[in-house]
Formats: sequence, structure tokens, C-alpha cells
Amino acid sequence: MAERKYKSFKEFYPYYLTEHQDPTCRKLHFTGTAILFGVLAWALITQTYWGLALIPVVGYGFAWVGHFFYEKNKPATFTYPLWSLASDFKMFFQILIGKQPINPQR
Repeated sequence: MAERKYKSFKEFYPYYLTEHQDPTCRKLHFTGTAILFGVLAWALITQTYWGLALIPVVGYGFAWVGHFFYEKNKPATFTYPLWSLASDFKMFFQILIGKQPINPQR
């Protein structure tokens, strides 16, 4: 396993953003996370609890396509799974409110 060099989420999040510079990768992350929230709401409202199994497929599916085909890097999830998940949600909400650009400057 790779050596973990980040000791806090505050240190990790700037690194996470550098691993998400490609606009298509960010759009795929944003789309996957939005669909994830939709699936979560649908499963809870309709009590279709098997639908909760779709959440990681949707969330990771979109994100990993972005990394493997556009960003061309290894997802941070493999080394920092919880911080990566928290960072994805943070980036999603920052994009949603306009605090983080969907098309960052390289």
C-alpha cells in the first residue's frame, strides 16, 4: 500500500483538487455525485432499499471514468478512501454554490 503522507483532511483537500484539474473529470464527478443523491432520495422515499447498492456504482463509476480516461491518474480513493469521499462531497457542494470552478485553470 502507498505511504500516506497527509495527516489531516485540511492538508489532503488541496491535493485532492490538484488530482481533479481536467474539466471533464470534474463534470463526471459532479454528475455522479448528483445522481448518487438522487438515487439515495429515491431509495429512501420509495423504501426501495436494494437501490442503496447502486450508490457506490454510480458514485465511483462516473468518478473513475473521469480519472482513467480524462485525468489519467489513479483515484485518491485507493489510498485515502474516507478523505476522498469527503472531498468529493465538498467539491460537489463548492461547485454547486459557485465557490469552486467546474473548469479550473491548469
